[in-house]
Amino acid sequence: MWRVDGAQGEGGGQLLRTALALAAATGTPLHIENIRAARRPPGLAPQHLAAAQAVAALCGGRLEGAELRSAALSFWPGATLRDELTVDVGTAGNVILVLHTLLPVLAAHGRGATLRLIGGTDVRAAPPFDYLAQVTVPLLGRLGLALQVQAPRRGYYPRGGGVLLAQVAPCPRLRPLQLAQPGRLLAIDGLAHVTRLPLSIAERMATAAGRHLPQADIRAEVLDPSTSYGPGVAVVVWAHTEHSYLGAAAVAERGVPAEALGEAVGTALAAELAAGASLDVHAADQLLVYLALAGGRSLFRARELSSHARTTLGLLHSLLGACAQVQESAGAVRVELTGR
Repeated sequence: MWRVDGAQGEGGGQLLRTALALAAATGTPLHIENIRAARRPPGLAPQHLAAAQAVAALCGGRLEGAELRSAALSFWPGATLRDELTVDVGTAGNVILVLHTLLPVLAAHGRGATLRLIGGTDVRAAPPFDYLAQVTVPLLGRLGLALQVQAPRRGYYPRGGGVLLAQVAPCPRLRPLQLAQPGRLLAIDGLAHVTRLPLSIAERMATAAGRHLPQADIRAEVLDPSTSYGPGVAVVVWAHTEHSYLGAAAVAERGVPAEALGEAVGTALAAELAAGASLDVHAADQLLVYLALAGGRSLFRARELSSHARTTLGLLHSLLGACAQVQESAGAVRVELTGR
């Protein structure tokens, strides 16, 4: 049985989700304690509990300690994967993070599935749906994991209720990723959207982002109010380069002007491009578990590594023996990861 201290590194929910995904992917029982020790309040929040229950349901596994605010959890993976699964977080908890807990399991076992996840699709603390669709999905395709995603209903804080549909194709084998350089810039696009709010808010976000990305085509849209339970705001910009996809995103925060949200994503993507990054900060974080499971040698260049990414690298080494070489220089980080 793997034993993991949830207080290590950044001590948050990603460590829990990654450990659960690896346990189910390899069929290894897991015990994790001090869950989210660095958060207030600590322990299992609704979205983390939903992720644990979703992984157990996907593989027919068994959980102990699966209760709200529990500080310890044990997981015994099953051997039979379901090809259909519905998960309702029950709050505005981020369903995209739940998706990233399930996808490595399906990929490792070479299985496809139809997933229906209910909760927050465009909420803080994770890239929103349009980042998933425009950046994460094509990058996973480069690894051999093909999926189609839709959000027929958006879920915003605090009501949630959004729906994310993912059709995951069988993945015969994950492939290592060789992205030493991003290659030539082909296009920059973006979407600033609002729901149940004036178009002018989206236009202000798009204009602010565009000041830092003069070659970008950033649309401002009001989504159909019937596609959400409440008002919401998000802005996502993405760049398609010769070899990769990079993005930046922001979701509405109380008291933060629309111009500040647009400014944040515009400057972030401009910084990624200026650094010559082949994966943006969020993608570098998200893809590590897939690269470790792929085996072989993967290589990418990032503007920086987040605390989440550094914690994940430590976990991948301790559980899978995946070895990472990180070379930091002014304005960029070169990461070489050799998977199991």
